[in-house]
Amino acid sequence: QVQLVESGGGLVQPGGSLRLSCASSRSISSIAAMGWYRQTPGNQRELVARITSGGNTNYADSVKGRFSISRDNAKNTVYLQMNSLKPEDTAVYYCSARITWGAPLIWGQGTQVTVSS
Repeated sequence: QVQLVESGGGLVQPGGSLRLSCASSRSISSIAAMGWYRQTPGNQRELVARITSGGNTNYADSVKGRFSISRDNAKNTVYLQMNSLKPEDTAVYYCSARITWGAPLIWGQGTQVTVSS
């Protein structure tokens, strides 16, 4: 099993930047995929960005060109760099891990991101 701990959320003004971190309790180098999801009240959790063990990435259309996901295998940490933030990016952001393809997602506890002036 793996435990995920997110950090880096907070309040930021529109146009600002934040970097979220997701620390894993085990090595991430062999984890099939790690990602970031977000959820607002009354809505389903949606994929924001994902990175595979091979380094392939994909993003939600709404964040392409503004967000960037990366992984540091030496630190067992995945990052989400968020630039040009908009009020509609306000949500609880969750880190996820899929140990092997077909396995269920494992979730962190979430971190709140609020974009407001």
